[in-house]
Amino acid sequence: MNKKENKKPDQYRHEIKYPIDRRQLETLKARLPAVVSLDSHVGEKGYYEIRSLYFDDYENRCYYENENGTDPREKFRIRIYNGSTDRIRLELKQKKRGKTLKKSCPLTREQVERLMNGEILSWEESEEEPLLRKFYLWQELRGLLPKVIVEYDRIPFICRDGNVRITLDMNIRASSRPDDFLNEKLTTRPIMSVGQNLLEVKYDEFLPDYINHSIQMRGLRQATFSKYYLCRRYAANYI
Repeated sequence: MNKKENKKPDQYRHEIKYPIDRRQLETLKARLPAVVSLDSHVGEKGYYEIRSLYFDDYENRCYYENENGTDPREKFRIRIYNGSTDRIRLELKQKKRGKTLKKSCPLTREQVERLMNGEILSWEESEEEPLLRKFYLWQELRGLLPKVIVEYDRIPFICRDGNVRITLDMNIRASSRPDDFLNEKLTTRPIMSVGQNLLEVKYDEFLPDYINHSIQMRGLRQATFSKYYLCRRYAANYI
């Protein structure tokens, strides 16, 4: 049996988002550890920092597809954690019929530095990795360029039942300087009101009742929320 026959089909996941205030955040921080496990990657701080560099083309297609709710849609980003370049990933996030799929592959620091400067990767370095090859083609055909940095602090919880991941995202902020992506410190701007945060619930086919009950609170309302869209809209005059 060859590799193609062994390959599993893409698994799209449900992704539900809820803007939450400080009271709701503290309630969830107290409730969730009783029903789900804290992700081991958080370390001593109890959270980790996510920094993503998002790309868009010369028509700002990704931005307007988010604004218009286009389905399906997809966008590229580069992601690092806690400001470290030890693990750098190129990611493609796809949204289809209300579900999401994320694909990723590793990048070197040297590749990221070139991309930050608007350089196009070579065909030779992308031909062995399908995701990198697609990114290269978007660069060539659509003029893909780095547009905005999105940064926030995340408390993640996981549960094997339903492959559930619950995250509390705090201090969501943006930088209008893509060339600062690898710098230790960024000059950023908050994109939400003081005390406002984001609850995300991701799962495969089902969300266990005991988890669903644990997140229910007075005033909780599901909403359409794109960090990328809001950071581009409010960080600077991109559009």
